[in-house]
Amino acid sequence: MNAETEMKAGPEADWIDAPQAVVVHFAFALDIGDEIDLDAARNLLQGEPGVLPRRRRTPGSIGYRPAPIRVPVDPDGIRLPGAISPAREPSADLSLFDFGAISLAVRFPLIITPRALRDLAGDLADPAELNDAARRRLAPWIDRLRPAVYDFAPSELSEEYIVFQLAEARSNWLSSRAGWIAGLVRLESEPLSLGEVAEATRLAISYTPDDLVLLDWAAGFIADADCEDTLRVIEFANVQLLEFRHIDDRLDDRLEAAYKLIRPERRRGRWLSAWKGHEQAVRHIRELEIEAASLFERVDNALKLVGDHYLSRVFELASSRFHLRGWQQSIRRKLETVGDVYDLLIQQAGGHRMEALEITVVILIALEILLALWRH
Repeated sequence: MNAETEMKAGPEADWIDAPQAVVVHFAFALDIGDEIDLDAARNLLQGEPGVLPRRRRTPGSIGYRPAPIRVPVDPDGIRLPGAISPAREPSADLSLFDFGAISLAVRFPLIITPRALRDLAGDLADPAELNDAARRRLAPWIDRLRPAVYDFAPSELSEEYIVFQLAEARSNWLSSRAGWIAGLVRLESEPLSLGEVAEATRLAISYTPDDLVLLDWAAGFIADADCEDTLRVIEFANVQLLEFRHIDDRLDDRLEAAYKLIRPERRRGRWLSAWKGHEQAVRHIRELEIEAASLFERVDNALKLVGDHYLSRVFELASSRFHLRGWQQSIRRKLETVGDVYDLLIQQAGGHRMEALEITVVILIALEILLALWRH
């Protein structure tokens, strides 16, 4: 059943125009450096360690390692597109992770009809304006953080994610609302085909008959009044995607620079500079290998969910939609390539040393012969 069918379906026709309490969650992740000193950041921003929200089912062992620093932020200037007026003032907080990432989470409480919410989803398909507003709002906070950041370098890369949360308790969400929910998570205001609806709603889980968590690439849908832990897990998956993209890009850049040194045609006529370049490249490649491997492990192990089957399933859901395993495999392959390039550069640098030693010996022998001839 698509969205248009739902609007015409008997008793359901009134539902599409009945105001609902909805919270639109906007998460915006950014990398600002290699590492954040969380103790220094806590003092600079007067933040507190952010613990994972817990329900009775959540074991005490579940949480961040280490806990990010969380700071309340005024979301002034960050607005939803269109003429949407929040039911209450939006709220936001900023999370700082030790591996150099920050995440801004903004909550927009709305009283809105499902029809208008679907139209809003379509307007959110282009998040450029919202992202620019988030960057402007974060700029003074990032500047204040500079002393606590090792190798401070805010990235051009960012990741955003939107979640539509309804508190309404209702069973059989997908059988009665599949087309409308698919439009939300695909950020589409127009009806979708049956095949597209099926694909958009394919990955969903429920803890009780009356709640639902459904995630797609660009947005997610949650029907649950108490879902702070779920939202934090989704936010962290978005941060992890950002960091994997960041690591992957850095590996690409450094590998390309190393390849240029390896190619003989690029070194012709520049023997001495090539030798020095190899020395620098060997050091840079080794540093990159250690740095990328360390960052990869820290990101991958920052949130421990072993023991909470529900939150683990939520994270697996997000991982699948964000293709995190694909990014992990790409990074591992490139780290192996970095190791191979390092070995090759070591061999070539050793070859240059041997060539230099041989040339030095030849020059010394020639000098000895010339000196002998000059004496006689």
